Amino acid sequence: MKASVNREKPDAVNLSFMISIMKSIEPRDSVEAMLVAQMVSVHVMAMRCAYHLANADDIARQDSAGRALGRLARTFPAQIEALNRYRNNGGPAVTVQNVSVGDGGKAIVGNVTQHTLRHTAAT
Repeated sequence: MKASVNREKPDAVNLSFMISIMKSIEPRDSVEAMLVAQMVSVHVMAMRCAYHLANADDIARQDSAGRALGRLARTFPAQIEALNRYRNNGGPAVTVQNVSVGDGGKAIVGNVTQHTLRHTAAT
């Protein structure tokens, strides 16, 4: 709720937005809930910085809002990546949409690790 405050007053519209986004992401446990709360807060703050940047009266305010927006904009995708890594137990996300195996073909179901062989030239 504190992240929804605007000008030291609770902002019901902002809070409703933040809660609806958190629900739509559907955190599965308390760690995901904390990360999602951070993500939503970072997004709201980035939008505030974008507003301040668009309405800055002088170069100093433009510079300040622009730097803050840049940092927040880089943080958000890192948070998405962290959530995806956590949900995939630290491994990269791999989704197979469609697999077809022809007559007489063979398929492997499960994790596959492929190692490349290095050939060295004889001297």
